[in-house]
Parts: sequence; structure tokens; C-alpha cells
Amino acid sequence: MKRVATLPAPSLRLKLVLSYLIVALGAILILAIAVSLAIQNYYASSQRDQLRAEGEYFAQQIGHLYRAYGANWSTVPLQQVQTGGPELLIITDQSGERLLQIQPGSLTLSDDEIPVLRQSLLQALQGQENDGRLQGGDDSNSFSGLYVSEPLRYNGQTNGQLIGALLVAVPERYPQVSPPLEFLAHVNQAILLAGAGVALVVVAFSLLLARNFTRPLESLTVAADQMRRGDYTRRAEPPKSKDELERLAVTFNAMADTIESDVNELRRQEQLRRDLMANIAHDLATPLTAIQGFSEALADGVIADEETRQETAQLIGREVQRLRRLVGDVQEMTSLESGRARLELAPLDLHALVDETLAVIRPECEQAGITLRNEIDPQTAPVLADSDRITQVLLNLLDNARRHTAAGGTIAVRAQPIGKMLRVCLSDTGTGIDTANLPNIFERFYRVDRARTASTGGSGLGLSIVKAIITAHGGTISAESSIGQGTHIYFSLPLATPLIKV
Repeated sequence: MKRVATLPAPSLRLKLVLSYLIVALGAILILAIAVSLAIQNYYASSQRDQLRAEGEYFAQQIGHLYRAYGANWSTVPLQQVQTGGPELLIITDQSGERLLQIQPGSLTLSDDEIPVLRQSLLQALQGQENDGRLQGGDDSNSFSGLYVSEPLRYNGQTNGQLIGALLVAVPERYPQVSPPLEFLAHVNQAILLAGAGVALVVVAFSLLLARNFTRPLESLTVAADQMRRGDYTRRAEPPKSKDELERLAVTFNAMADTIESDVNELRRQEQLRRDLMANIAHDLATPLTAIQGFSEALADGVIADEETRQETAQLIGREVQRLRRLVGDVQEMTSLESGRARLELAPLDLHALVDETLAVIRPECEQAGITLRNEIDPQTAPVLADSDRITQVLLNLLDNARRHTAAGGTIAVRAQPIGKMLRVCLSDTGTGIDTANLPNIFERFYRVDRARTASTGGSGLGLSIVKAIITAHGGTISAESSIGQGTHIYFSLPLATPLIKV
């Protein structure tokens, strides 16, 4: 089957131009017809009034002549009557006998018009003024035009004795003079030329208006196409029109900003997911390799000494615990970030909880020569939190501080209510963290000291879990540190009874 080629759809600019042009030409056409009809009606009415006035003038003049020459038609010099133009003039006496007929030499009356003229003269002989139009025939020399019939009265008086009738007609076309309808032809021509000029102006204006209207849409189309191709940085240029098009462009750019932000976030999350899988695979590979090696050594009888076999079994057990700890941390992290973890929220005395937590870690700190201080005011308002989760946060942060603080150092915990939140600060006098690493310490599997973490079996998820717990409580966490100046960890928790400022 042959495919039929289809023509491309007309552009919006062409549609706008055509619509403007059709509306404008329609309005011009209607206006031209209305003006032409109005002029024709006015011209016909003016011609009729002028012809009637001319007929009345002739009737008065002939009435005066009739009286001046003894009231006898035989003595009246009708030959002196001149029309002054190519008019048709017919004069009859009171009996209807034709006394005078003047008509243009090149024009003739058709047989169909003679009864019309006779009937008009008979009405005038009855004292009735009347007018009409002679249609003429197909012959170009046939007489056609307006006519008027007037009764003739003695001495031209309105109520004088009826002495005859008069008919005056003006031809519409005559070779020797400018025909009356030529004026209308010129008027129609002028209207046509004016309409054509206006149409050209409308076309130019339509092109300019359509161009200004469609240019922002073209910019939007190009920007949308570029975004479709993956360029999320492309933006449309908003027009300066302060109308719906400008609002559309601004809204499009705002939408593009949101899409770009979401796409970048998705890409970041995808990279984090890949890093997470890589880190999990790496952290799983080390203990699994050790377990496999030790297990094969035991199975092959390579280790024959009983004491060495016991140590090897203990090493396998520690690696298994390391795996379980890693899997547990990943599960907890996933649960917290997905929002599936349930928090047992209740008013919590943070001063007492810090005392309990410090008691757990104090033996190790005393052995390392580190001083612990709880500087939280016992009268501090309680927070609304999960006791077990906050204990987990404190233990993690305190353990990190202990491992980075040398003998003679100090670890302190203080708190300060700010608005509806309680801001907690855990500070140490340890080695500190490089400012280049500081923004990343709460990311999953991020290790400042990879050698230390690997040797101690850390999963790299501790601070990420801490951040997830604080975020789940509706708080925030941050860190301040520099090399050799210690570290300050700040986190906030909601107060159980928010303070009211007086």
C-alpha cells in the first residue's frame, strides 16, 4: 500500500496571521458594503430631491409663461424652455396632448418605458406629484434613469388652475457628459483601494503581533525539547510583556529548576546507592574471606595444635559477630531512613540520661585518663524523645570522642533550650577533624581514618545512624572541628513542654 504524503500542519504564527486577516478583511468587507449602500442610498435620495426641485422649477416657469402669453398654449413659446443638460423633458396640456418633448439625441426610449411615462403624466394631470425610475433596455443607447412628473398650474401657483403636466428625467449614462453613476463607481473604487490598503496594514501588523506572540512560545518549545534530550540546565527567556506569556515562561523555568533539582537528587541518591552497595560488598568481603580461610584450615587439618584451633575458632566467632553487627547496622539504617522505625516518644530527663550513659563509658575513659563531665542543668526541661534511641546516640558519640581524645583530655555534655528545641552539645579536646572531611562525617560508610576503622571492625554507619535517629525526632545535627582543637557535635531535640517567652 502506498503511503500518502501529508502536508505539515500550519504553524501557530500562520494561524494567527490568517485569523487576524480573515477577521480584518471580514470587517472591512462589511464596512465597505455598508458604506457603499449608504452612499448609494444617499446619492439616489439626493438625485431624486434634486430632480424634484428641478421639476418644480420648470413647472413654475412654464406656469408663468402660460399666464404671460394669454393663457393659451398655442401662443406660449415652449421652444425657449431649455433644460441645460441631457435631461428628458415632456410637457402636455390638460387633455394629455404632448406639447413638447426634449431628449438627448443619442438616447432613445424603449417601447416598454412609454406606458410608464404616460401613466406618470396622467397622475400629474390629476394633480399628483410622482417619481420613479426608467429601467431602459439591453441597448446601450436606451434611456434609463430617474424621472419626476409635476402638475402644471396657472401662473405657477400651488393651488392654481391645472393647465397640464410636466415630466423630467435624468439619464444614468450619456456619452457626452460624465454619467451620474460614475461618481458611485469612483466611490466604490476608493473604498476598494482603502480596503486593500487597510488589509496590507493588517497583514503587516498581524505578522508583527504574531511574531511577538509566538517568540516566547518558540523559546519554550526549544527549552522543553532540550530538556527532553537531557539538558536540564536549559531555560526559556521570559518576555517583558507582563502578561500570561511571561507568567508561563517564569512558571516553566521554575518547573525546570524543580526538575533539575530532582534529577540531580536522584542522580546523587543513585550514586549513594552504588557507593552503599560497594561499601557493603567491601565490608562483607573482609570477614567472609577470613572466615573462609580459617574454616578451610580447620577442615584440612592444617592447624593441629588444640590451643591454636581454639584461637582460630574464636577468630571465626569475632568475624561472624562483625558480620552480624554490619548487617544489623544496615537494617537499622534502612529502617530509620524509610520511616518504618517506631519511636517510643515520652518526656525524657536528659540530665539523668546523660548521667546513666556516662556511667557506662566511664571505666574505659578512666583507664585512658579522660575526664567526663555532665554540664546539663538538672532543672532543664524534659525533651520528647525515645530513651533507648537517644542512649544509642549518646553512646555512639561518646565512644567516638573517647577514641579520639588523648590521656588528660576532657569530654563534656551541655544543653541549652532554644525556642521549642533543646540544643545539646557534646565536645571533646581530642585530635579534631580536618575541615575537608567535616561535611561528610554523617554520610554512610564515610571513614576519616580508614585504617583505624578497619582494625577495630567499625561499619562506617555509626554517625549516619545517629543522624537518622535525630532526624526522626524532628531535630538536626551538625559538627564543628579543626585539627588539634577538638570536636563539637551539636544536635537538637524537641522539648516536651515548649518554653513560652514572656
